[in-house]
Amino acid sequence: MYDLVIKGATLIDGSGDPARPADIAVQNGRIVAVGPVEGESRETLDATGKMVCPGFIDPHTHYDAQLLWDPNASPSNLHGVTTVMAGNCGFALAPLRSEDADYTRRMMSVVEGMPLQALEEGINWDWNSYSEYMQRLRGNVAVNVGFLAGHSAIRRAVMGEDSCNRESNEEELEAMKALLRECIESGAMGFSTSRSFSHVDGQGGPVPSRFASEAEVLALCEEIKDHEGTALEFITKGCLLGLSDEETQLMARMSLAADRPLNWNVFTIDSKEKELYRTQIAALDKAAEMGARVMALTMPVLVGITISFYHRSPIYQLPGWMEVMTLPLDEKMTALRDPNVRRKLEEGAASDEAGVFARLADWGNVRIGDTFSEANRELSGRYVHEIASERGTSDFDTLVDILLEDELRTILWPKFTDNDDESWRMRAEAWDHPYIMLGGSDAGAHLDVMCGANYGTLFLKDCLHGRKLVSVERAVQMLSAEPADLFGLKDRGRIRPGAVADILVFDPQTVGSGTVHLAYDLPGDSCRMYAKSTGVERVYVGGTAIVADGEPTGALPGTVLRAGVDTVTVSLQKTEGKSL
Repeated sequence: MYDLVIKGATLIDGSGDPARPADIAVQNGRIVAVGPVEGESRETLDATGKMVCPGFIDPHTHYDAQLLWDPNASPSNLHGVTTVMAGNCGFALAPLRSEDADYTRRMMSVVEGMPLQALEEGINWDWNSYSEYMQRLRGNVAVNVGFLAGHSAIRRAVMGEDSCNRESNEEELEAMKALLRECIESGAMGFSTSRSFSHVDGQGGPVPSRFASEAEVLALCEEIKDHEGTALEFITKGCLLGLSDEETQLMARMSLAADRPLNWNVFTIDSKEKELYRTQIAALDKAAEMGARVMALTMPVLVGITISFYHRSPIYQLPGWMEVMTLPLDEKMTALRDPNVRRKLEEGAASDEAGVFARLADWGNVRIGDTFSEANRELSGRYVHEIASERGTSDFDTLVDILLEDELRTILWPKFTDNDDESWRMRAEAWDHPYIMLGGSDAGAHLDVMCGANYGTLFLKDCLHGRKLVSVERAVQMLSAEPADLFGLKDRGRIRPGAVADILVFDPQTVGSGTVHLAYDLPGDSCRMYAKSTGVERVYVGGTAIVADGEPTGALPGTVLRAGVDTVTVSLQKTEGKSL
């Protein structure tokens, strides 16, 4: 007797092949038959009129903290994600010296936008080793999760406060290599690090990994070469400003040292920045010419990012803004009432030094989201330029006046600047490049400014009912099989006999995402941007339903993945581009 049979579905198996009618039988967490299925089953799902595909694999999340209070990894679970990779960008919660818990909380709050109150009230912070942290999650997660060992965490554990002051010496580097080895032996899936100028800790200084020499980075990359099934991830300032030749060379050397593909986040595409686009593509090709594999992650949908004058947000990076934006709330509000301060902020936002952040400062095209005062109650959903025209005030003055009525808590939605036809043509072109792969949701991070977890269902909707830039079969392949191959995940990412039964069942007519909205559902009543799914009938992990009719079931069948146990080695000799 089968445990589960899904009957009458239109199957998209993850291979990119055309969809076809098929039943699916599951036994002991594995797919045992695909095609006409006869015989009894403990559970039968009538999927007539529905599509069935592999569960999605999100290669870039920061669920490291959230999973400790939310084992569902919401809302990714609601949008068909069955496997997530965490520990990215060098940020992990273990290993952890007891005296570094507060530093780590505050760093994660600033650099990854996790509310400090949620980190303080939702987690005990009473582990030390990587093994102890992993043990908290085994048997306590709905989705499959793989963790990379984070450079900043390892560096802090070895060097303490000096990790944020200087390069390591030979003895410290050997200790870091030993600690990385211990992390991998405890289950870590590889190594991640960051050199991004935007990555600062709770004190406003560079995170530990930014003080590492290239020799230290390469030595740690070389360490993972000796461990089966490991992976490599990196984030660089090039994701915002364009990859320099120096950064390209470094990433290629990292890949070669580890004998692994390296993935970096996130490749943004804008038709107004065609030279940047060409530079990024050329960097990937150059790394390949050196014998390396440098994979850029890019999103297949536009993820709305809110800006805030209350919480830390990207506008803080505008020239001359940090000093004002980091003032205590009362002092910040007093400063924003000063016309001279307003003019200086406007000038900084309009200066050449604003770079890519200038796109956030089109004040008239900012849409008002959630509001918090009676004076602003009727403004939600309206654009600032409309309100400014009615009031006879400038766009920026109008915006600041609205913010002050809400004590700066107003949620603001900048208008997309890269939603034109040419940008979408360039994206479709990029998706076929051998060294570009879908991903970069940052789910679990930047909780009060964005929700990228819904990118899979939004992409399916676009492929079925929107721009139709690729077939739905190709979309599923990019969301499941390709990331599975990048990490060498065993028996995942495809629907076929012998594969783990990580399965998504969806209605092709209604699949998509609900409206992104502010939800106060984190520990300490902290808030996040959140969206439910539409048209998601079932999400199975190992043959157990974790979502039914768009709602979590409470089941926790997920696996904490281990390098070499749940993965095979993807060496540079074994792979070309994104396929094994």
